[in-house]
Amino acid sequence: MQVLLTGKNIELTAPIKSYAEKKISSLDKFYDKIIRADVKLGLTTTKQNNGRIYIVECRLEVPGNDLFASKVEEKDLYKAIDKVKDYLELELKKHKQKTQGRRKAMRADIRQNKEYAVV
Repeated sequence: MQVLLTGKNIELTAPIKSYAEKKISSLDKFYDKIIRADVKLGLTTTKQNNGRIYIVECRLEVPGNDLFASKVEEKDLYKAIDKVKDYLELELKKHKQKTQGRRKAMRADIRQNKEYAVV
């Protein structure tokens, strides 16, 4: 899987890059057909004195559909990355279950057509 990181209003340091790549690439163990992950890390401007708020977005390119985790906001960048990873993990499990269900149904139809074909 290819992981593309982009930063908005934030400097992507080596520890941030390695942490994000490690977390996002760990999604391969749930679904091994991920093509690419586009991760956007950013820092928002606040209207009040709430401190720094980090935003993380991710788009996973998988065969058939793209999976999105949009605008997870946290005061800690590492927590935001973890939340995105957890959300995408659930989405990947759902996607995998759907695709396996379709394949099983197609195999059953083919098997049924072969067994009961009139010769």
